[in-house]
Amino acid sequence: RFSGTFVGNAESTSPAAAPSPPAVAAATLPAVPTIPVVPTIVGVPNTVAEGVLNPNEVKPPASGTRKARVLYDYEAADSTELALLADEMITVYSLPGMDPDWLIGERGNQKGKVPVTYLELLS
Repeated sequence: RFSGTFVGNAESTSPAAAPSPPAVAAATLPAVPTIPVVPTIVGVPNTVAEGVLNPNEVKPPASGTRKARVLYDYEAADSTELALLADEMITVYSLPGMDPDWLIGERGNQKGKVPVTYLELLS
């Protein structure tokens, strides 16, 4: 049996009574400038090298374009991608530094990234 009284530390500690660690003033820390690092590839707009594609800035290469038949419907996730319909024909090409799982696709005046797995590349 317990007597109903608690025998413990005679000194009471409360969160308010606990000393707080000394605050470090922001002015005492040295200022370190940050410089953004942007990978660049000669001849490729920075928007492609950064992973952001603006289809209006991309020009097709002089050679290396191919025709492709779309195997499945694809809904574009954003404005940098091209929506696809199964069985349509599009022109595709790749750009240096671009993810190998994607190509640039063109249909008429529309242009955007398309996933390679949705295409049958033709000669």
